Amino acid sequence: MRPVTQEETTGCGIAAVAMLAGCSYEQTRQVAEALGIRTGNPLLWCGTDLVRQLLRHYGIRAEPNETPFTGWDDLPDLALLAIKWHFERGVPCWHWTVFYREEEKAFVLDPKASLKQHRRTDFGRIRPKWFIAIECGSAACGNA
Repeated sequence: MRPVTQEETTGCGIAAVAMLAGCSYEQTRQVAEALGIRTGNPLLWCGTDLVRQLLRHYGIRAEPNETPFTGWDDLPDLALLAIKWHFERGVPCWHWTVFYREEEKAFVLDPKASLKQHRRTDFGRIRPKWFIAIECGSAACGNA
């Protein structure tokens, strides 16, 4: 899986779905806009419905509930991971990333544009709150 960088400050959810779908940020942003999903909408990073809608469009199945993070070894091989969890005006918000395990190695793909390395293994610095297990991430961009 290759990292995709968010091109807008609030585009982490779109970038995370792009990684799972194997698409570019721009392709996924265009699909999101066609579905009525805009990066400026706080529900994109303060809720799961819009990201789930975008995942469904690409045929990517996600577990219906968020699972509290208990440890890195407890994560499934593929998951959307909520980090930087905080409150904005009394509403919980977070930064979307993708966790994946490949053979014996695990990575967090972080779409934050200012990072020099988007494939992160500095797990001690990452503070996940919860995750959404991904059942199938094999949708091809051109087939969505």
